[in-house]
Amino acid sequence: MSVLEAVAARVARREPLSAADGAAILATNDIIEIGALADGARRERHDARTTFVRVFETHVDAPAAALPSGAGPGEIRIVGAPRDVDSAVAAVRAAARAAGDRVPVTGFALDHLVILAGGASGLGDLCARLRGAGLRAVADVPVDAFEDAAEAVEAVRHAGLSALRLTVHALEPADRLAIVGRARALQGRVGGFRAFAPLPRTMSVTVPTTGYDDVKLVGLARLLADNIDSIQVDWPLYGPKLAQVALTVGADDVDGIAAVEPGTLGRRRSVIEEITGNIRAAALEPVERDGLFGIR
Repeated sequence: MSVLEAVAARVARREPLSAADGAAILATNDIIEIGALADGARRERHDARTTFVRVFETHVDAPAAALPSGAGPGEIRIVGAPRDVDSAVAAVRAAARAAGDRVPVTGFALDHLVILAGGASGLGDLCARLRGAGLRAVADVPVDAFEDAAEAVEAVRHAGLSALRLTVHALEPADRLAIVGRARALQGRVGGFRAFAPLPRTMSVTVPTTGYDDVKLVGLARLLADNIDSIQVDWPLYGPKLAQVALTVGADDVDGIAAVEPGTLGRRRSVIEEITGNIRAAALEPVERDGLFGIR
């Protein structure tokens, strides 16, 4: 029995994979078999259902006073690292006014908030202030920024905020297995995460990945991080083509769809038509959600 056949047998028996299994997945060149295994695991959980969210981003240093005409976001997300607590709170208040009662406001990366709070011990008070200003969830919990984020995540949730999405800021190829394992371990400790986006937010200048590497990492994440419901891919960061391929090798959620139509390409090339068309072309069923993973 080959290494991948042994992995496939464990997946079929719904047994958790080991780090050695993950290493074997990364070592093999059989991307077709990896993709088939990960797609089977994804379909067992979600069948053809594929969620996506339209996001309106507003920078913490220049928060939008109102939503643009025609915007249809499922999430208003504050991006950027805040300079100080007052600017963070002010950005949340502005976003909450723009959102009204219909759209959840999320924002910030957890590591930035820990720095702003002067350490994990002050994080609860900071998050309580942000919650009072209208924040609903911390947007990103980057697993590469912490050896163990459990204490910080628990402080966030104790303050009344959600923390639903695990992400990766930056990733060297040698660390891929460790990062996926860290995501699985954090979910095992504190639970509550709905999605894991394994592809890094920034690219390595010295060792850039290829599409082959990215697809393999998505498949690894689906197979190894078996306690996390959804594997996510970023539409604007990685592009529609890679995102579509990722949906056939384990991913089931697409982040970052633009909430504002450019108005230049006609109705057939509208944002909503493009994302739903790409999902359907992969023989999947598009389902729009909001920033808290509620169905719209």
